[in-house]
Amino acid sequence: MNKEIKVLELGQRDYKETWDFQEELFQNVLNTKIQNRRESSDLPTENHLIFVEHPHVYTLGKSGNLSNLLLNEQQLAEKGATFYKINRGGDITYHGPGQVVGYPILDLENFFTDIHKYLRFLEEMVILTLAEYGLKAERSEGETGVWLDVGTPFARKICAMGVRASRWVTMHGFAFNVNADLGYFDNIVPCGIRDKAVTSLNVELGKAEIPVEEVKAKLKKHFAELFEARLTES
Repeated sequence: MNKEIKVLELGQRDYKETWDFQEELFQNVLNTKIQNRRESSDLPTENHLIFVEHPHVYTLGKSGNLSNLLLNEQQLAEKGATFYKINRGGDITYHGPGQVVGYPILDLENFFTDIHKYLRFLEEMVILTLAEYGLKAERSEGETGVWLDVGTPFARKICAMGVRASRWVTMHGFAFNVNADLGYFDNIVPCGIRDKAVTSLNVELGKAEIPVEEVKAKLKKHFAELFEARLTES
């Protein structure tokens, strides 16, 4: 089993361009697995963790409802935003500047074959990171992602998640609001959930901006510990 995970820092990158890049890496891992089964070989499968920031974009998962996007094409253009229907789970979400977006492309057969455990580990990575900032974050039963003040009228989501997996290979991932412009969430029903708010780390800490590289360093540390992996920078 290969427990090395290559970290790829893409900076700010167009959503579709990044999606295509994910698909390429995802397919390469699948091809290696198919070859191993066809030829009874034991070639190692690669694991990747992509970090990226997107220009303003809304994405709708395969089980999502288009009515949760509250803008038409002209209004999207006026907001400087794009929209894509994509092949992950979940409903609609927003990506934009000030978010830390992570796309793990892992062969889970290198770690464990349990998608629910995988999602819980992604959530735990963010929960542990927020704890370092003095915030008590939690899971909300039946709602993937990371939340604050669960079970109260003030419940709010700080990190959204949606993944796709095939033959135990993952893609898509998480969007963690660090310095996000929360106004863009007013144009959707986030994740199809009408009665809960969205927040950002800088808002919770009462600061204009939180250093993004600092946040990513904490995420990477907890990711490596949870998955018992070795992260290497590409």
